[in-house]
Amino acid sequence: MSAFSSDPDLNVQDGNGTEVDVATNLLNGDVRLSILWTQEILLSADAAEQVAHALQRAAAQSRSLTAATASRPDPDAD
Repeated sequence: MSAFSSDPDLNVQDGNGTEVDVATNLLNGDVRLSILWTQEILLSADAAEQVAHALQRAAAQSRSLTAATASRPDPDAD
């Protein structure tokens, strides 16, 4: 099972079938941007905007996860 949660609203491919994925690590809040099957992807303006929005959603989710982690009491602290 992966700790990463991909953005379900992002469905972007270029003309060659290359896909992009934006995911948030649910354990530590890291945001992963993956370009699948190649080293580059050529995006239309609309697709680039979708990726940008997915990254913004992931950043917000990351902030929420890290804030929740920071607000938890340390079980080892006395």
